[in-house]
Amino acid sequence: MTPQYERLQKCYEIHKEKIHFEPRVALVLGSGLGDYADQIDTRAVLEYREIPGFPISTVPGHKGRFVFGYVDTVPVVIMQGRVHYYEGYDMEDVVLPIRLMGQMGAQILFLTNAAGGANYYFQAGDFMLIEDQIATMVPSPLRGANIEELGLRFPDMSHIYDEDLKKLIRTTAAELQIPLKAGVYMQNPGPNFESPAEVRMCRILGADAVGMSTACEAIAANHMGMKVCGISCISNAAAGMTPNPLTHEEVQETANRVAPMFKKLITASVAKM
Repeated sequence: MTPQYERLQKCYEIHKEKIHFEPRVALVLGSGLGDYADQIDTRAVLEYREIPGFPISTVPGHKGRFVFGYVDTVPVVIMQGRVHYYEGYDMEDVVLPIRLMGQMGAQILFLTNAAGGANYYFQAGDFMLIEDQIATMVPSPLRGANIEELGLRFPDMSHIYDEDLKKLIRTTAAELQIPLKAGVYMQNPGPNFESPAEVRMCRILGADAVGMSTACEAIAANHMGMKVCGISCISNAAAGMTPNPLTHEEVQETANRVAPMFKKLITASVAKM
């Protein structure tokens, strides 16, 4: 047993002592969606600080707790506040919550985020279904000794984002008449926004949206056999695409503005999972 798996098991045992609820879907809330967890049929809450040694989110708007309950009739665990690599945590810490939700019983990981649009056809407020990703700019969460109890040493990443779940979300968006773009998400280290030259590089590499989370979480979930899907809220045009400087306030403002529609799409999609 590796130290990483031993740590994961200790976290799981503490969770099991406090929470008697098995989720089917794990949902990670990005910027602007923090209060979504307050609107579901909540059955239990587990604060990150109740788990010794568990990473704590330091970003404004990220509460730092697991919320257990139902979206429609679907049992879910919601990560209300994610942990980012740029906060100074090792990648093992960043994906620990994802692995823990998988241990809790979640079979599906639904990732959301606010991202900068690198595609000139995207506008602030658009939603982008994540078709694929680029994670080469950050360390792999699988680096180091493989956790054999979770998955293979060299896992396939041909279909990180599940095809059936992507189809489900597309169909749901169409039914709700919510416009939905699709594209490739690229994770960068942060916390600084990308330079115009870096955005041009991302675009050349095939990225439609850039951000500071998500891709590493998807890798960890895929490694342990979870089905993954994700939606980015395009919160701003990436650096160099407009003359305006980028601010976190702009990201938050856009995310908050489109949050009601985003929540509607998430609820209707999760209800079918």
